[in-house]
Amino acid sequence: MTANCRITRIAMLALTLSLGPVVAAIAETAGAVEQSELPVVTLATAELSWIEARVPVSGSLVAKQEVQVHALVSGHEITGIEAEVGDHVKAGQVLARLSDEVLSAQLAQAEAEYQRAEAGVSQAESQIASAEATLTQSVSALERTRSLRQSGNASQAVLDQAIAAEASARAAAASASDGLGVARAALALASAARSIARLNLNHATVVAPVDGLVVARTIRQGAISGGAGEPLFTLIAGGEVELEADVIETALSQLKSGDPAEIEVAGLGRVEGKLRLAPAAVDPLTRLGPARITLEPDPRLRPGLFASGWIITDRREAVTVPSSAVLADASGERVQVVRDGQIETREVRAGLVWQGRREIVEGIAAGETVLARAGAFFRSGDQVRAAP
Repeated sequence: MTANCRITRIAMLALTLSLGPVVAAIAETAGAVEQSELPVVTLATAELSWIEARVPVSGSLVAKQEVQVHALVSGHEITGIEAEVGDHVKAGQVLARLSDEVLSAQLAQAEAEYQRAEAGVSQAESQIASAEATLTQSVSALERTRSLRQSGNASQAVLDQAIAAEASARAAAASASDGLGVARAALALASAARSIARLNLNHATVVAPVDGLVVARTIRQGAISGGAGEPLFTLIAGGEVELEADVIETALSQLKSGDPAEIEVAGLGRVEGKLRLAPAAVDPLTRLGPARITLEPDPRLRPGLFASGWIITDRREAVTVPSSAVLADASGERVQVVRDGQIETREVRAGLVWQGRREIVEGIAAGETVLARAGAFFRSGDQVRAAP
């Protein structure tokens, strides 16, 4: 090898050694440029969380059981009012009093009629005893007369007279027996009239039939009872108030008695409750059905207050992803799973939506990473870069 060739090779080796770092830097820069050109995406993690299914409701508070208290005797002056609207009363507590002067006189009259009927029964029983004694005597006399007639010691006229007397005594005994039946019927009638008179006198004192809250009073001092047929008082049995709420027809199949409810009452805030009665029918015009929701006891609850809220029809722990992570179209539902920076479009079966998250019933497991906002323009195998 000549000296010139040796010098040339040394020069080329020196050039290569000097340019090596530059070439490496260029290659690294090219890789960085390629990485920076990948789409930047936001990632989310599929996680176990609680979800709920809810049905919206709205309506007004009503009495769970309304009780009307009427005057059971009419035409009598109201002499006293013992309860006012807002009072909590006990069963049997006096609410009002009516004038009882006429009713007391009617009871006294009924008592007198009953005593007379009792005397009539006693008299009828005495008449029966007398008639039976007379009949016994007539029968004996007839038997003697027949014996005498057979022996020739009595005439036919005497025998005929004895037969007639016996028949008359027998008829008198039968009449006395019928008289006792009439007297006993009169006694029963008098007893019933006396019972009615006692009831009417008791009804002069108007009492609460159940424990409850007085929500209406229509009577005034000095008015005459039973004039217009209106109730004197209206009570809420037990003071229990519930929500009568409208439910859209498409949600009726989800409801069942006992479902918990969260209700916001105007001016009071949240009150817990439970569905007591699901709608049994739907209004053909509004397409709504009335449901009854029992509320937790609260002395501030009043009939007529507006309330709205939710009936919770289901609550469970499930795998969830952001709602925006689910793509849905005619071909089904999909999420875009990201693994090692590469997209995999995966079919899933989605369920409930709750607070911005979607239940995934089948298709992915907790802990997998997905695109937080799925894009139809991504395909399986696409490379992406996570947003910082």
